[in-house]
Amino acid sequence: MIINQPLVSLCFILLAAIGNLGCNAQPTANNTMSHSPAAELDFTQPQVFRFDNHQGASGEHKVSPDQQYTEQSGYGFDLQTHPTNNNDPFYFSVAVPEGNYRVIVEFGHTTLASTNTLRAELRRLYVKDLTTAAGEFIQRSFIVNIRNGLLQAPELNAPGATRVTLKELEQHRLHWDNKLTLEFNGAAPQVRSISLQQVNVPTVYLVGDSTVTDQPYEPAASWGQMLPYFFTAPLFKGEIAIANHAESGETMKSFITAGRLAKVLERMKAGDYLLIQFGHNDQKKQWPQTYVEATTTYKDYLNVFIAEARLRGATPVLITSMQRRTFNDQGKIVNSHGLYPQAVREVAREKNITLIDLDKMSVQLYEALGVNKAPLAFNDNGKDATHHNNYGAYQLARCVIESIRQSSLPLAAQLSNQPAYHPAQPDPVEHFVLAPSPQASSLRPDGN
Repeated sequence: MIINQPLVSLCFILLAAIGNLGCNAQPTANNTMSHSPAAELDFTQPQVFRFDNHQGASGEHKVSPDQQYTEQSGYGFDLQTHPTNNNDPFYFSVAVPEGNYRVIVEFGHTTLASTNTLRAELRRLYVKDLTTAAGEFIQRSFIVNIRNGLLQAPELNAPGATRVTLKELEQHRLHWDNKLTLEFNGAAPQVRSISLQQVNVPTVYLVGDSTVTDQPYEPAASWGQMLPYFFTAPLFKGEIAIANHAESGETMKSFITAGRLAKVLERMKAGDYLLIQFGHNDQKKQWPQTYVEATTTYKDYLNVFIAEARLRGATPVLITSMQRRTFNDQGKIVNSHGLYPQAVREVAREKNITLIDLDKMSVQLYEALGVNKAPLAFNDNGKDATHHNNYGAYQLARCVIESIRQSSLPLAAQLSNQPAYHPAQPDPVEHFVLAPSPQASSLRPDGN
C-alpha cells in the first residue's frame, strides 16, 4: 500500500493542534488559586520571605520556624516539615499563579556553618553542596517554572478539553499544583531569605517519557530534573526556565491525546525551546494504541512536534533515547531501540535541527562504567535496567549539557560555568554525593 506521507503528516499536525482527542479529561486537583495572603501579593515585584530576626521592610515577610503552609496562609513550611536542630530536610511553599519565577535564595547563618542542596517542585535540582562558614552568606539565582493542569476552554462544539488528563498518581504531585515549593536539604541546610518575582524569560520545555520526567520519589531520577542545576548562577545570572512536561509511560500519541502537548503549546512563545525525547514506549508493538513504526509514523509524529514548535517561534531540539543496560558477554551494550535512534538522526538532518545523540553517549557511559559498575547508575539498586538513580541521571544530564555547549544554540550562553564532560570518562561513582530527598518509594516508574 502506498502511503501519502504529506497527507499523513498533515493529519498528525491537525491532531496536535487540536491537542486532545477526548471530549472530557479526567478530574484533577483543583488548579484555581485559592484566596490567601500570598494570592494577594504582587509577584511582578520581588516578594522576600525572611527566616532570621531581621526586621522586614516593605515587600518582606517574616516567617517563624513553626509557620506551616495552608491555603489560608498562602506561604509557610510544607509537607509537615520545618527547620530543626538536627539538620533535617524541610520544604517551604508559596501559593503563586502559573508562570516563571526568579528565585533568589540567600544561604547561611550568623553563627552556624551550612552545607546546602536545594531542589524545587518535584525534585528539580538547582543547588548542590553549597557551603557557607558561620557568618557567611551566599546567594544563588535561578528560574522555577510553575504550571497547573488547566487548558484554555475550547469554543462551543469544538473538540478538546479544559484540563490535562493526568494519571491518578499525578493528581496531587508538586508540579501540577498552584504552589512554588522549595526543598532545603544537605548536611546542614541554612537559609536566611528567599525572594520570588514573576519574570518573562525563555523557557526550555522538555517532552518525553520516564527517562526524562521529574521522578517524584527516591531512588529513581531522570536527566530532566537534573538539568536546572546547570543553569543556576550567582545573582541575576540564571535567566532560563526549565519546564519538564515529560511523564512516565508516555508516547508521542498519548502525549497528544492527554492534552500534554496542548498545555506546552499554550504556554510556548517565540524564543523558547522544545527538547523532544520519545522512543522507549513508542517502539512497543504490545501497546497497539500508541505504537509507531520507526521509519514511517514515528518520524511523522516527530515532525508534528517540530512543526508546532516552529509555528510558535520556538527552537526544537531532537534527542535520541538513551539505551537500556543490555550488556552482552563481551561487555558491550546491545541496541534495544532498533531503528528508532537512526530515525531521529535522519529527521534532525532533514529538518536542520540540533541533535543530542544520547543513544551514542549512553553507550559510551555504560561501557566506561563496565558490567559491574553500570548498575550503580540505575534505579532499584540496579535491578531496573531502564530507569536511573541520581548518579546515572546526573551523568546523562551532563551529556545533554555538553551537547548544548558544543552546539550553535543561543541556549549555550546561559549555561553556568561547568567543566567539559565526556561520557567515556564519567564522574567516579564512588565520589558522587547528592543528598537524597525525603520522599522515597519502591514503586517502579511506568514504562521500561
